[in-house]
Amino acid sequence: MQLDTSKQINRVAICLCVLVLTACATSSERNKDDAANVYLQLGVRYLTLNKLEVAKENLERALNDDSNNVQAINAMAFLYEKLNKFDEARKYYETASSLAPDDLGVQNNFGRFLCNRGDFQKGIALLTGASTNPLNDQQWLALTNAGRCHLALKQTQKAKIYFKQALQMNPAYAPALLEMQKISYQSGEYWAAKGYLQRYLAVADHTSESLWFAILTERDLGNESEAMKYQNLLLEKYPLSNEAKLIRPVQ
Repeated sequence: MQLDTSKQINRVAICLCVLVLTACATSSERNKDDAANVYLQLGVRYLTLNKLEVAKENLERALNDDSNNVQAINAMAFLYEKLNKFDEARKYYETASSLAPDDLGVQNNFGRFLCNRGDFQKGIALLTGASTNPLNDQQWLALTNAGRCHLALKQTQKAKIYFKQALQMNPAYAPALLEMQKISYQSGEYWAAKGYLQRYLAVADHTSESLWFAILTERDLGNESEAMKYQNLLLEKYPLSNEAKLIRPVQ
């Protein structure tokens, strides 16, 4: 009996050791995941602030703690894209896509990237998947990017359909409003262009491009004083922009 009791005690001790070690391993993994997510959030935050060096440091730390963190990989791809290091960006996008082929954020970013790099067929396929997925609660992002793809292909009417669909889902989505301002002006629909600009300015600030098309629109509507106001604003806010150079060429 003494021997049997001793064996039972040993078995219990072994089981407790296994449980403790498992708990420690699980806790360690959980801590690493938590740390990765903290670094990811910091990296994305710095990325939105355009502090790219600090963003890169935090995203690298996130990936050191969790090398398969799809969101960190996706963010790193976007960072390299902003750095104009397109080969590195593509590698990260491809990795994120292989790890999570159904991730809507990856589909949208990778699709946009491919269109910007001239790979329209693959880009539009990814964006179409993201924009038609009923689980996507931000379909207007992919719709707008798909519209821009079609614009790059000189398919203005198709692009217009995508932008309008985006605005049906989110009437205040600034990038789609800006695209419709340009398309409307270029189509000779000057009052529509003016209306889209007013909607855009309700949710976002002027860009050099929005000001340029505002100038052109007001001129074609015969409102020279309004056109001059936009022109002065363009020269004041964006004196080094390409649009400003069209008004006041560099000497």
